[in-house]
Amino acid sequence: MTDGPSSFERHSPIRVVVVDDQPLIRQGFSMILSAHDDVEVVGEAGDGQAALAVIAEAAPDVVLMDIRMPVLDGIEATRLARRNSPDSKILILTTFALDDYVTAALGAGASGFLLKDATPDELLHAVRVVAGGDALLSPSVTTRLIERLLPSLTSMPGRPTTSPQGWDTLTDREVEVLRLVATGRSNAEIAADLYISEATVKTHVSHVLTKLGLRDRVQAVIAAYEMGLLHPGQSTDPARPPGEH
Repeated sequence: MTDGPSSFERHSPIRVVVVDDQPLIRQGFSMILSAHDDVEVVGEAGDGQAALAVIAEAAPDVVLMDIRMPVLDGIEATRLARRNSPDSKILILTTFALDDYVTAALGAGASGFLLKDATPDELLHAVRVVAGGDALLSPSVTTRLIERLLPSLTSMPGRPTTSPQGWDTLTDREVEVLRLVATGRSNAEIAADLYISEATVKTHVSHVLTKLGLRDRVQAVIAAYEMGLLHPGQSTDPARPPGEH
């Protein structure tokens, strides 16, 4: 993982607000992010209620939001922030990889979900990806989410699946892009894997969502598992073709 800016172009640093009820964690995140020229920490808060005021004033691009906090928890704070400040993307950052938190955070409008045991590079990468407009899930969280939503796939990983309407209209390249989306990879990473431009990847993703009648990348991940492109527990090595174990 590189330490350079993402491939999307910005004319100003990514503005970030850090929300966590533990001061040392807030300061640690702020120090990690502030060490990079393309990121600017514009505010901090120790609970969800205070976060809403900071977000409204600072208008950040990305909010790092803890879940378990006093006064107002991160899930409800995310819901209210998305309603009041829709241009601010929320990246949930927590020690708890519990399914209910994942689904609740996504339902509240979060754009990403990353565990606190992520490395500094992974944290920085997540901020850049979310700021660039991609939804992001920690790979381990993606697998847990799928196993929760599609329990039949975990019990019968090789069973035939019913393809969603529009599946037969996808091109081979669109299927390939969908599979990589299902591994949790960003548009920039997919572009690098397939030796195509990020703009081309975005076009392919848009076509996939339109053809399959999907709302977002999370639904695309679920569709990929339903189609049998990946199975829970299968390697998500992008160099390995679908079905090759």
